[in-house]
Amino acid sequence: MKKYLIAGLLVWMPLGITFLVVRAIVDFLDRTLLLLPYAYQPDNLLGFHIPGFGVVLAVTMVLATGMIVANFLGRRIVVAWESLLARIPVVRNLYAGIKQVLEAVLAADGKSFRKVLLVEYPRKGVWSLAFMTSSDLGEVQEKTAGDVVSVFIPTTPNPTSGFVLMVQKSEVIEMDMTVEEGLKMIISMGVAVPKFNKDKLINGVKIDKP
Repeated sequence: MKKYLIAGLLVWMPLGITFLVVRAIVDFLDRTLLLLPYAYQPDNLLGFHIPGFGVVLAVTMVLATGMIVANFLGRRIVVAWESLLARIPVVRNLYAGIKQVLEAVLAADGKSFRKVLLVEYPRKGVWSLAFMTSSDLGEVQEKTAGDVVSVFIPTTPNPTSGFVLMVQKSEVIEMDMTVEEGLKMIISMGVAVPKFNKDKLINGVKIDKP
């Protein structure tokens, strides 16, 4: 009975949690429909509610905004808008910080959150998964000896919080796992370990790691 109960839970619990998370996201995005005039809201036009219209509206708004700001006139509008925000205390620091983080993470040629590392933290002999956030540290690099990189060590099971450390590049180990696999391992508290292929190519020759 215990075996069958666990097997059933392994089927239904992931499905249930996934459904609840997706439903919460859809419900949240459906609130964007309130931005439309009351007479043009889908619920009023159709007479009933259809989940998902908010997702379509949100994606359409983001795409339309991207198309507008990608041209010369749109960039001028963004510059004027950011100039206005720069005059508002607190808001300017918050906006600039969020934009800088997003540009670093989402940039196609960016190096932030592209590599999974192993770092000896919180003490020697104890290893933690980390993500490299930057290798260009300006003053920090200038005033420290050696080659220093910035890493983010997330907490588990909530990876949105964590610690930022400046570590000697020679003291970190670069992993072969992807960022998605690293996040999955952290969120699962080390239970979901990604598969590792020991076969490596060195100078074009396939060898087996011992």
